[in-house]
Amino acid sequence: MSTDGLPPLRAVIERHGLQAKKALGQNFLLDLNLTGKVARAAGDLTDATVIEVGPGPGGLTRALLSHGAARIIAIERDERCLAALAEVSDHYPGRLEIIAGDALKTDFAALAEGAHGGNGPVRIVANLPYNIGTELLIRWLTAAEWPPFYASMTLMFQREVAERIVARPGSDGYGRLGVLAGWRTEAKIVFDVPPQAFTPPPKVVSSVVHLVPRANPLPAEVKKLGRVTEAAFGQRRKMLRQSVKSLGGEALLSRAGIDPTRRAETLSVEEFVRLTNAV
Repeated sequence: MSTDGLPPLRAVIERHGLQAKKALGQNFLLDLNLTGKVARAAGDLTDATVIEVGPGPGGLTRALLSHGAARIIAIERDERCLAALAEVSDHYPGRLEIIAGDALKTDFAALAEGAHGGNGPVRIVANLPYNIGTELLIRWLTAAEWPPFYASMTLMFQREVAERIVARPGSDGYGRLGVLAGWRTEAKIVFDVPPQAFTPPPKVVSSVVHLVPRANPLPAEVKKLGRVTEAAFGQRRKMLRQSVKSLGGEALLSRAGIDPTRRAETLSVEEFVRLTNAV
């Protein structure tokens, strides 16, 4: 038995035949020290509803429950994992709700709304499947309602993606993701996770990123900012007058007070907002 009185994860995986599927971007985190560390990084969970995407055999789910999460809503697309998760749910009666479905087709705001009826914060905590992690994050960062439905996000990504999320102007990794995350949240890398902590081990180091929404981000239209960053970074080696030509080129840049010979990666979040508001 493991510390929470449930069978060890390796035994669960074996019993349910849960070999990780590459097509689903799965890498199961089995190291209990690390799942506990992720749960702690998410902050105080005692009154929280936690939304978890891709729980797999339930390693992180169990850590979150044993660290006192009041309630977890877990979204799992792989039907093979549902029986293993049901055992966790039985062990923690009334605290784990499992939704069989695709995270990309899930209305998270509605889920959060129905979950707690206004009691306690909603925290998103997940070892995200590699193939949908960035897309989900962008959706959560560009939510129409702001402040959003969540109080924080504690998410695992490949190290390279994590670096892009926290990247600052002028750095190699700075791009659309860094602008969106920097505009609407305070994001930081909390710690790295070595490949050998996973089954199967990925080829890269992973990192846990903690993001807290800013109460009052600089005012800008979300969709428009998306268009501006896409155009600017779409040709990142070119001068802005060339890369944002389709949006108004030099005239637009002059309205925003930005030198047309600069490149996208030198612009601060504030300057991107100014550019967006000048469109």
